[in-house]
Amino acid sequence: MSQGPRSGLAAVSSALLAMSRHLEVRDVLKTIVASARELLDAQYAALGVPDDHGGFAQFVVDGVGEEQWKAIGPLPRQHGILAAMLQEARPQRLADVRKDPRFEGWPSAHPEMSDFLGLPVRDGDEVLGALFLANKNCARPQGVCGFTEDDEELLAILAQHAAIALTNARLYERSRELTIAEERSRLAHELHDAVSQKLFSLRLTAQAATALVDRDPARAKGELQQVAALAAEAADELRAAVVELRPAALDEDGLVATLRTHIQVLDRAHAARVTFTSRGVRALPAAQEEALLRVAQEALHNALRHSGAQRVEVTLGKRGPGTVLRVTDDGGGFDPTTVRRAGRHLGLVSMRDRASGVGGTLTVESAPGKGTTIEMEAPGG
Repeated sequence: MSQGPRSGLAAVSSALLAMSRHLEVRDVLKTIVASARELLDAQYAALGVPDDHGGFAQFVVDGVGEEQWKAIGPLPRQHGILAAMLQEARPQRLADVRKDPRFEGWPSAHPEMSDFLGLPVRDGDEVLGALFLANKNCARPQGVCGFTEDDEELLAILAQHAAIALTNARLYERSRELTIAEERSRLAHELHDAVSQKLFSLRLTAQAATALVDRDPARAKGELQQVAALAAEAADELRAAVVELRPAALDEDGLVATLRTHIQVLDRAHAARVTFTSRGVRALPAAQEEALLRVAQEALHNALRHSGAQRVEVTLGKRGPGTVLRVTDDGGGFDPTTVRRAGRHLGLVSMRDRASGVGGTLTVESAPGKGTTIEMEAPGG
């Protein structure tokens, strides 16, 4: 490479590592584009993922400001040079894209582009997208293309690895979709088994109370108290199911902000003091963030509903290369060995499954009258 083998290899290595760090498709697309522009020192870079209707399902740019991008207007269609890259599946390197007979112009807000380098991103025979760069930052003598054969070769290497990263990201998202579908199915079964049974019991108890109102008011009062208790239990089950179905805030706000908001709500809603502290935790893989959130929710539910705690402390921090969540309460506590034999009591089995599912660990420290500490350690962060 023109930059020399040492600096060139280092730059390629950095770009490939950056692409491999992300699992979400959108993040992978952004990283590919930014890496390509930086690696080849171009003013502009873009990657379009085609749809089946002559347009682009996604189109990611780098080097164009947000306001200018909005002013440009709708996503481009598959025409001109973009169509050539997708249909012919070969590189396009031009000294001035505006002089090419296939050039069909661009919107008024579009930046001026001259020298151009583009090529398809392919997985076998499938074209996943079109990656292109424009306006190389270098001296360009009259009539000489800014991009060289070395640039084309380098971008081809990057595109091959981009195809792998993009394919892996798509597989990951499909896997997450299947996991979500399985989770919803599990919740549906739990609702049927738990809430439906409680509602059935509530109905029978209410009927019994109605029959006793005239001849035995005292017993009727007892049955009505049971109705209230069953209704409260059913409401708790429904509330827990709704929480399970709503981790969307993680995608928008991240784990730290989502936990902080959740704990602020609990602190206002319960007599116990609930606090949250976070130290040095960065963004984690989506699966780890969800597992940590679920464990925190389960542990908080136990502490606030069953332990009689006056204070519950939640901390999220670093430990070596990992991230540690701790939920500590000053409640009644329990004997962990007894609970372990009791199976799913207090959701401990579910919490351990969530932790192990993302390569983490869960530990429980408790004793009667000594409160409880539940700690989950995840490998990232």
